[in-house]
Amino acid sequence: MKKLTVNAMSATYDILIEKGLLKNSAEYIKNNVKAEKLMIISDSNVAPLYLDTLKSGLLQYGFSVYSHIFTAGEKSKNLTTVSKIYDALSENEFTRKDCVIALGGGVCGDITGFVAATYMRGIDFIQIPTTLLSQVDSSVGGKTGVDTSYGKNLVGAFYQPKIVLIDPDTLDTLSEHYFADGMGEVIKYGCIKSRELFDFLKENDAKESIEEVILICLRIKRDVVSEDEREAGLRMILNFGHTLGHSIEKLSEFSLSHGECVAKGMVMISKATEKLGITKSGTTDEIIKLCEKYSLNTDICYDIDAIAESAKNDKKGSGKMLNLVVTPKIGETLIHKIDKNELAQILG
Repeated sequence: MKKLTVNAMSATYDILIEKGLLKNSAEYIKNNVKAEKLMIISDSNVAPLYLDTLKSGLLQYGFSVYSHIFTAGEKSKNLTTVSKIYDALSENEFTRKDCVIALGGGVCGDITGFVAATYMRGIDFIQIPTTLLSQVDSSVGGKTGVDTSYGKNLVGAFYQPKIVLIDPDTLDTLSEHYFADGMGEVIKYGCIKSRELFDFLKENDAKESIEEVILICLRIKRDVVSEDEREAGLRMILNFGHTLGHSIEKLSEFSLSHGECVAKGMVMISKATEKLGITKSGTTDEIIKLCEKYSLNTDICYDIDAIAESAKNDKKGSGKMLNLVVTPKIGETLIHKIDKNELAQILG
């Protein structure tokens, strides 16, 4: 078993990574929460695959176990879904001493974490991510939230889990599309912090070394989150490709997946900053080639003005200014501030 410890300002918790861990997760849950009642929150895709396995183990350890299933997809990541989960918790008389478990991908983890942060002003929660994207990124760091009609994750909270349990075997049930989706975030980590990871992904098949790939990505995120839990500075670098990616995602009405949109965003911003002389010439082509290797389409299919306009609502903005995460070269990052009204011109 591989183990990492996150030492965030508000909490310290472990990340455990091991094939087959889902079947034994009840033991680790018992050791990390004092709750007697647990609510497993999952979606309509993941629940049929893994809910019974998780529930069976928890029952053997004496927990009272409940579940709530929502319709899979980004379109469920809203306050209506959250309200239904609040109702389920209230109807089953959950208190601050109880716990919720996110069993699923990034959408499930974000919703569950937000519910945990806000129900009775905070209850324990556990992350059991089942997609590559959530295993390498979203399950760790305490970012929770939901979307509004104005953009992604505009309502949320920083709220850390009690433990993160990662079973790479759950990736075996992912379609090729959703494995590629997760690779968008993996490539991001190489771009922002590790030339070695970037080159490893070029020279090898990530799927054949997936446990090591997950571990490398999470070490980077662990280190960043431990230094800057609430995105006051360093943590912004984790959003490389996200400012524009979120805009593209919204414009697609979430028909495009998050990782694919991040890939498009990384290419767009790198191409723009190459023109500005901030990013080393040829960097964009390197990113495009690696994305193509892992079946990520980086073509930009929406009007630049529309993308730029949507990006004005990005959370990394401050007043009239927007903080853009850019890569001077693979493995390095900096924050480039621009006037929000200049973004379309820079991208053009």
